[in-house]
Amino acid sequence: MFLTLTTTGTPERPATDLGYLLHKHPEKSQAFSTSFGTAHVLYPEADAERCTAALLLEVDAVALVRRGKGKGRGGAPDAALAQYVNDRPYAASSLLAVALSAVFSSAMRGVCTARPELAARPLPLRVEVPSLPARGGVALVRRLFEPLGWDVTAEPVPLDERFPEWGDSRYVRLVLESATLTLAEALRHLYVLLPVLDDAKHYWVAPDEVDKLLRAGEGWLPDHPEQKLITSRYLARRWSLTRAAMERLELVRLAETDDSEVEEIDNAVAEETETEEKPAPLAVRRREAILTALRAAGATRVLDLGCGQGQLVQALLKDPAYTEIVGVDVSVRALTIAGRRLKLDRMGERQAARVKLLQGSLAYTDSRLKGYDAAVLSEVVEHVDPPRLPALEYAVFGAARPRTVLVTTPNVEYNVRWESLPAGHVRHGDHRFEWTREEFRAWAMAVAERHGYGVEFVPVGPDDPEVGPPTQMAVFARDVTDGKKEAKAA
Repeated sequence: MFLTLTTTGTPERPATDLGYLLHKHPEKSQAFSTSFGTAHVLYPEADAERCTAALLLEVDAVALVRRGKGKGRGGAPDAALAQYVNDRPYAASSLLAVALSAVFSSAMRGVCTARPELAARPLPLRVEVPSLPARGGVALVRRLFEPLGWDVTAEPVPLDERFPEWGDSRYVRLVLESATLTLAEALRHLYVLLPVLDDAKHYWVAPDEVDKLLRAGEGWLPDHPEQKLITSRYLARRWSLTRAAMERLELVRLAETDDSEVEEIDNAVAEETETEEKPAPLAVRRREAILTALRAAGATRVLDLGCGQGQLVQALLKDPAYTEIVGVDVSVRALTIAGRRLKLDRMGERQAARVKLLQGSLAYTDSRLKGYDAAVLSEVVEHVDPPRLPALEYAVFGAARPRTVLVTTPNVEYNVRWESLPAGHVRHGDHRFEWTREEFRAWAMAVAERHGYGVEFVPVGPDDPEVGPPTQMAVFARDVTDGKKEAKAA
């Protein structure tokens, strides 16, 4: 496999700056060992006016088969010869993409140690790939690269030049040119789109591939017109992974539209990351604590205020004791994602009658939220600016007035137990504050007194004898006599 990167320059900005960006000296030829062969980096030309870096990948077919145990593209156990005789040593594929990432990892991240100012500078770039599988032909090559700012030349390779009547093969000779992209952007485009065009991967696609795709696609994939095709092919058409990636890309697009961070749109994203990708038992324990408290309160009609992607709503739906479940969030698009998670469009009529998703802000009173048995604010209050907390308080406790209110929030004292959390930092970039146990109790008891509720406190997670639990939960129960007074007044 072979790929070249070429740039041009001037005496003031010599083309050999490419060597600094790639962290590979133009006067040296270097070899790098991979699990499937050897990657060579060399410079066929290098002067102030023009510099070309070449990546040559020698594939060890035997090592590749042994590593994959005969599995993957062209690796049926009964097709012994096909495991060794195929196009892998010659045509660009996921093997070359992995080599790009391994050999030029710093350049792909936009890091230039010796000349930091170079990394953000657009370069006149020319990329050549002599043999590239393109399932979809020249038209698809253009649809993938042109929206990213590339001038595309894709020439079909004939099956056999001696027999033109046989037509073209599925391979193209690709030339990409651009003067508006940085080297990091160019490398990330190639890393994702080479295996997409091949429509095959040489290794098993695991859930961590979603993170790789989103990292490499940052800044361009959310708005690409072929986003769905790219995502599906990159993830080897694994439906569950494709759906997860599309949901996260939707949140990125939503955040860009609202000129905010992803975490500001949906605080459930952090929980999603904890519970599904990192796995974090604390998020599971939090939901279990909430479900236990709801059962103890005898609630059947429940509000999930700040429902985000609908994890708690999904858990509540599994228990037939809950006859009405309402998820509320400020973002319509986030609710759309929650609807897909819950499969509302495929839900049976009886099940669908139990659940409802509403758009609304907790900073305002909402008559639709009155009359419910319980309301849950799970990891919500810490995302609210302190001056707006009284408005949230009145909307929930003063206007909606459910019989039971559950509020969970981080215990800032426990942060010293998180080894990965720097001292003085909150757990989430969007947290406006994090309370100590004393501060949370003071706030909760004041709210309870103002609105006629009693309140109890429940630790969630391991209760450290020195700093308490990682999550603290307040269980508010409306005073029975207060409720009777309201009934008489009505």
